[in-house]
Order: sequence, then structure tokens, then C-alpha cells
Amino acid sequence: MRITLVEDNVGLAKGIAYRLQDAGHAVDVLHDGQEASAFLRDDISDLVILDINLPGVDGLTLLRALRARDDQRPVILLTARAQTEDRVVGLDAGADDYLIKPFEMAELEARVRALSRRRATPHRRVINIGALSFDTAAHQLFADDVPLDIPRRELSVFACLLSAEGRLVSKEALLDYAYGVGAPVEEKVIEVYVSRLRARLKPHHITIKSQRGLGYQMLFESPR
Repeated sequence: MRITLVEDNVGLAKGIAYRLQDAGHAVDVLHDGQEASAFLRDDISDLVILDINLPGVDGLTLLRALRARDDQRPVILLTARAQTEDRVVGLDAGADDYLIKPFEMAELEARVRALSRRRATPHRRVINIGALSFDTAAHQLFADDVPLDIPRRELSVFACLLSAEGRLVSKEALLDYAYGVGAPVEEKVIEVYVSRLRARLKPHHITIKSQRGLGYQMLFESPR
């Protein structure tokens, strides 16, 4: 799952991001409300973890703006405000859950899991490339309706290349897609994922071509 985390406490944000990434999620981290306001208009995350007290624009204002434009992504509010009326205000603004600081990381992870289970089933969209089909909702790749066993990070790289429709995608863009913007992961890990994907896709006549210093592109080559 892709998660957007908006938290101005840099140390806490790093701790949350590391914990969620260890659980297999991609995490985009922002520390400023104004920056988050612009980011949340265009990003494609599945869930938002949102601090209330933020510089620039506060979390409740961000949340109300999300709901005003009919953005129904689950939102977990983080706050030091423990009063009942504060929780009521947050929930009435459109939050799906409310976590009071300080909290245990295990509890945050449990709430993320609970919200992921409660999400409405997304519209199923299948993209075909050669004999393969990619279900964007299930995040699953199929060959003749048989699911392929591909590790999560490799599948994220595949999804990013597929969405580019044959255009070049930089290593940085692939890394951000797989791990989240700003994740402390070296770009060369993408080379490993691409190498493994090449081997998996070759029998299906799909190639991943590289252009030194520019990035990668995925193409289907019809069998002769």
C-alpha cells in the first residue's frame, strides 16, 4: 500500500516511515502543510497519516479540503490533543481514525491494517501487454489468467514502467514509486529489480530496455 505521511516532527516522521516501509508499504513523507496541500491534490496514495499541528496549513484544514473535493482516501489523524471534543472535531472533519501522541508504533500499524481492510473495493482495471494482464486494483500480474509470483517491489517497478506506455522512466522515478519519495534507498537497487524482471518477462516477449543515464522503458515485441 502507498501511504502519504504528513508530520512536522522530523524524527517521528522518520520513525513512522521506517516502520511502515519495513511492513512493505511505500511512504511519501512531507513536513509542511502548504507543501502537503499541493502534494495531496495529485498523489495516488491509498491512505493518509496526517498530523493536526503543521506549519503553513494545519491538518484539519487539509482534511476538510480533501473531503470537499470528494477525496475519500482513509485518513488517520495524529495529535497531542487528548480531549474528547478534539477527537469529535477531527472525526467530524472527515477523519477515519484518530491517534493520540505519544503512541506505540504497533498500534499505528494495526490501525493502518484495519483501514486497509475497510476500504471499499476499488474499481477493477486491467491493462494488457502482450499475453499478460495487470489488475491495477489487486496489484497482480497474470499470464493466461494464472497469477505470476512476483515480489512486491519488482511488481511496483513493473507497474510504473507499464503506466509509462513505452516512455523512458528514470531510476529516481522508479525508486520513488516503489518506496515513496525521499526513501533512504540507493538507486542501484532498481538495477537489481529490473534485471530480475527482465528474466521473468522474457518468456512473454516483453523487454525492458535501458538508456544509460536516462532510464528504462518497457516494450512488447511480437513473436515472429
